[in-house]
Amino acid sequence: MKGNLTRRNLFHLVAASGLGSALRAQQAPPPEGGYVPEAVVPFNRRSRVSVIRGEERRKIVCDSLVAIDDQIRPVLKQKKYVVIKPNNVSTVNQLAATHADTLHGILDYLGPRFKGPVVIAESSAGDTLEGYENFGYNRLATERKSQKVSLVDLNREGKYEVIPLLSPDLHVQPVRLAARLLDPDAFVLCAAILKTHNTVVATLSIKNMTLGAPLRSAPGEPKWNDKRKYHGGIRQTHYNMMLTAQKMKPFWGATLIDGFEGMEGNGPASGTPVASRVAIASADYIAADRIGLEAMGIDAKWPAYLQYCSQVGLGQYALSKIDVVGADLAAVKKPYRMHRDIERELEWLGPLNDVPPKLG
Repeated sequence: MKGNLTRRNLFHLVAASGLGSALRAQQAPPPEGGYVPEAVVPFNRRSRVSVIRGEERRKIVCDSLVAIDDQIRPVLKQKKYVVIKPNNVSTVNQLAATHADTLHGILDYLGPRFKGPVVIAESSAGDTLEGYENFGYNRLATERKSQKVSLVDLNREGKYEVIPLLSPDLHVQPVRLAARLLDPDAFVLCAAILKTHNTVVATLSIKNMTLGAPLRSAPGEPKWNDKRKYHGGIRQTHYNMMLTAQKMKPFWGATLIDGFEGMEGNGPASGTPVASRVAIASADYIAADRIGLEAMGIDAKWPAYLQYCSQVGLGQYALSKIDVVGADLAAVKKPYRMHRDIERELEWLGPLNDVPPKLG
């Protein structure tokens, strides 16, 4: 590797462990000569994030949204319908996917406040409808008929808008984003999870939205997958997520991060459970993710895509400018074990290799 960020420095950076031992976020000091973010579009407003603890997932999800009701309701009343975007990166592993009780909690909040239809919409890396069946979403839709709940597979729906992203060779390439997540008539509500990640350190609200929006072929069609276009190298992945977030930000309503049972280790699909017993909500996706990192004990300098989003003014990333309501932040902090590839994930902080390593 070129420059000052040698493998030895990286070893000290992440305190790489031996076989079978844990690699925890708080063990790592900042890299030598690491990336220092500079604001392009300053975000000067304060943001509010609710943090609710409890032993019932559905209740704390609902309560976290109630805590920011005054920020949701003025926008909600202007919309024709609600889109809830879950995280179903896996269609078979419940720990990796948004729980039905999380969706029930969101619907509990919406029930007395919104009378329009609610669409649960996802573009899974697998068969979206298989995930809906495996995780009980079909049953949920039947139980919540009074709220006009329906399920949509964004891949089968096949409606999209095209944006330009960087290819692995740093050329421009087109990517198809689900049009429903860019609908000005929809209040888009993200239903994310506290999870570590195999490429970008942690997956929270922004990751759920930006990698859930690109489409792939529906079952039975000739195969193509625009999600794969995000995995061309560490920097391209982070930068392309920021470009996607810029496109999607005007359509975002609020986010809910379910940390009732998070995932540590080899996330986003193969990690192990952490009983964090917390729900985080905000109208500012960036601020919510910043608080999510605190809850997981992850250094906020590590996820490049969140720093980039902050630099272009998509939300508040400075902890000193985020008002936390509900539980004390220190009381909910539970350091998560990082992915086994954390050394390579953090190479974006140092000099650029001739061929960026591919992860994920």
